[in-house]
Amino acid sequence: MMKAAEDHDRRLYTKLERGRVYHFQDWPNPAIPLISAGVYTVWSDATLIYVGMAGRSLNATDVMRLRSQGGKPTGLFSRLNSHVSGRRSGDQFCIYVGDRFVMRTLRPRQIASIAAGKLSLDRLVQSYIHQHLSYRFIETPDGKTAFRIESSIRRGALSAGKPLLNAAR
Repeated sequence: MMKAAEDHDRRLYTKLERGRVYHFQDWPNPAIPLISAGVYTVWSDATLIYVGMAGRSLNATDVMRLRSQGGKPTGLFSRLNSHVSGRRSGDQFCIYVGDRFVMRTLRPRQIASIAAGKLSLDRLVQSYIHQHLSYRFIETPDGKTAFRIESSIRRGALSAGKPLLNAAR
């Protein structure tokens, strides 16, 4: 039984590392269910920069019920939609991208424009995400499974190693 679970997890890890790549610039992605728990990895070329999960409170029954009722998007779709926006408020991924990638590209004139409210840092973060980043995702039966997989990837379960922005310490 343990071997079957390990093989299943290995297949999921493979999808998150070598599966189909989607580009943030092509959002929205019709392949992502509007209501689902799951895990996603974010890449800059071949570098794993982030792993995230969505649908923490969802279980399989909730997903089926919400889908049958035509509930509003929740889980993977809404989490990735937030990342695509580039808005840093309430989105740790966008904060990381801004701090680690966008800030180092800014020239003094841009910093002054941001400080004066003439240039939007969120817009620059969004542009960076759209131009440079891609993602892979898997749907999971529930948030508990998604959390377990995300945690193991943060600890280095993929051959790509730990994610650059949110590795487990």
